[in-house]
Amino acid sequence: MRSSTALTDPAALLVADSSTIINLVATRAAAAVISALPNRIVVVAVIPDELETGRELGRRACDGLKALVDAGVVEIVPLDDAANGFFEELVVGPAVETLDDGEAATIAYALAHGGTALIDERKAMRICREKFPQLRVACTLDVLLHDEVQQRLGEDGLGNAVFNALADARMRILPDHISWVVSVIGKQRARSCESLPQKLRCSLQTDARGM
Repeated sequence: MRSSTALTDPAALLVADSSTIINLVATRAAAAVISALPNRIVVVAVIPDELETGRELGRRACDGLKALVDAGVVEIVPLDDAANGFFEELVVGPAVETLDDGEAATIAYALAHGGTALIDERKAMRICREKFPQLRVACTLDVLLHDEVQQRLGEDGLGNAVFNALADARMRILPDHISWVVSVIGKQRARSCESLPQKLRCSLQTDARGM
C-alpha cells in the first residue's frame, strides 16, 4: 500500500518542531532518516531548551538532538528579526489562538524564510491553516513517507522506525495514513500500539481471533 508525502520540494528548508525531533529520535534511526532527505533541516534555538525540560521526566530527546547536531544533519538557528513579528503574533492573545514558544518559533521561522514547518499537533496545524494558508506544513510521518527515506531504511528498517516512533513517542497519525502505517508495521504490532485509534486496534484484535 502506498501513501504520499507532503515533502515534494527537495529545495525547501524544513523547520522542525520539538514533537518532530522527539518522534525522529524515537525511531532509533534519526540520523539515517534525516541524512536521506535532500532537504536541509533546522531547529530554532528555543527547541533544545524546550527538550531539556523533559530530562527530569526521563526523556532523552535533548541528547538525541545534540547527537544529530554534532553529526551535522540538523542545524540550530536563532529566531531572527525576520521571524520575530510572526512569533509575537503566535504567542500573544487568547489561549485558543496561541501556541507554546517552540511551536510558535518553528512556524515563525518557516514563514520568514519560506520554509516548511514540521509540526504534529492538531492545534498548531489548525492555526496554520486559518492564519497562514500560504505556509507549507508537514509532519513527522511525511518525513518517513519520503521515497529516499524508505529506500535508505529498507522495508524492515522502515517498519521498525515507524513502530518505534509510535510506541515510544506516540507519534500522531492522520486518518489518511493509518492503513499505510498498519501495512508497514504489520497487524500484530499495530494491535499493541496504543497510539493508534482504539477502534482500529479492536478491529485488528477481532481479525486475529477469527484466524
